[in-house]
Amino acid sequence: MTSKVKKGSMTGMSVKSGDKRPTKKGAGMTAKGVAKYRRQNPGSKLQTAVTEDKPTSKKRVARRKSFCARSAGQMKKFPKAAKNPNSRLRQARRRWKC
Repeated sequence: MTSKVKKGSMTGMSVKSGDKRPTKKGAGMTAKGVAKYRRQNPGSKLQTAVTEDKPTSKKRVARRKSFCARSAGQMKKFPKAAKNPNSRLRQARRRWKC
């Protein structure tokens, strides 16, 4: 019997399976995790983080700007995570260079 994963769900994604980075390595999803998510959710456009200092394409610049704006909202919504420098939120923002 196979387990059904709810569409759009991050259930089954873990650091141990290599789908997510540990917080010490910048949090966020790995390329393997993104590929797994896209297989489970056909039509998904999920991509890995924009980590370069100066992205060359305007799309990547826009993705970073959008992520930073969204995650800034999460910082307001979750003040406990915002105060903790080792939270997944703060580490992901550091990785994206927000």
